Formats: sequence, C-alpha cells, structure tokens
Amino acid sequence: MSSTLIVELDMKEFCQVTDMPAAFVIEIVEHGILQPQGLQPDNWLFDAHALAVARKAAKLQRDLELEWQGVALALELLDEVETLRAENRMLRQRLSRFLD
Repeated sequence: MSSTLIVELDMKEFCQVTDMPAAFVIEIVEHGILQPQGLQPDNWLFDAHALAVARKAAKLQRDLELEWQGVALALELLDEVETLRAENRMLRQRLSRFLD
C-alpha cells in the first residue's frame, strides 16, 4: 500500500518556504509561471510542484538576471527540452529492441 503526500501551502507558508517576498510570488503568478488554486493571493494554495517551479524560477531570475517574462520563457523551453529528452530515451529503447 503506497501513500501519497499532498503538500498544500498558503501564500504566507509558500513565501517562507521559498524565501520569496509576496510581491515576487504575485509577479510570478501574473506571468503564468505558477498557477495556484484560489482567486486572490490571500486564498492561493500552492502544491509541491509549484515549490519546485518557484525555486527554479528564482534561481534563473537571480543567476541570469532575467526579468520574469524571460524566466517564464526559459522555464517553458526547459520543460520542452526535458519532454524531448524523455521521448528520445523512449524511442532509443524501442529501437534497441530491433537492433539487438
């Protein structure tokens, strides 16, 4: 029997865990980088995936000195690269069956 831990953080908790001010989080949401549940910042709930994305976004913004629009584009491209890599691995595995 496996159990799945579901993480849900409100805005205050999310800001504490990510060490980001609320203004940054709001800006990231406005740029479509994060999609929290809830309509207003006071009601927003973030999951574990949002934590990972926020940390990656903050690192890109800090390390590359990108504006949030650039961060959104970079994250989209990184996701696409990862998807293509996974697809490539799968195709290589299928191909190896025919070559062996």
